[in-house]
Amino acid sequence: MINKVSRTQVRQKKHRRMRNHIAGTAAKPRLCVFRSNNHMYAQIIDDTVGSTLVSASTLQKDVKAELEKTNDVKAAAYLGSVIGKKAVDAGITEVVFDRGGFIYQGKVQALADGAREAGLKF
Repeated sequence: MINKVSRTQVRQKKHRRMRNHIAGTAAKPRLCVFRSNNHMYAQIIDDTVGSTLVSASTLQKDVKAELEKTNDVKAAAYLGSVIGKKAVDAGITEVVFDRGGFIYQGKVQALADGAREAGLKF
């Protein structure tokens, strides 16, 4: 019998490998994305200090009120625009994109495009 590795374990292994090459600095922090079955989370992190500068998720009341569903592509695009606006207000214009081991398509791509439209460069 062949043991099959779960998708979560595969994603976590990819994310650990990616994190060897991706790091956020004070000048260019890291935009980290996490996607669960029901919600999406995005945060901008300065890895030199280890602190979160800006965060947004579909769990927040103001974001959730604008959405019909919290786990579709439209919600991801809206979350990208929210995190982008918050980052620009905080004085952050350039980031390094950390897709968290997820494939760059669908929701993750929509979030990235929404953040770019809001003024972030990566």
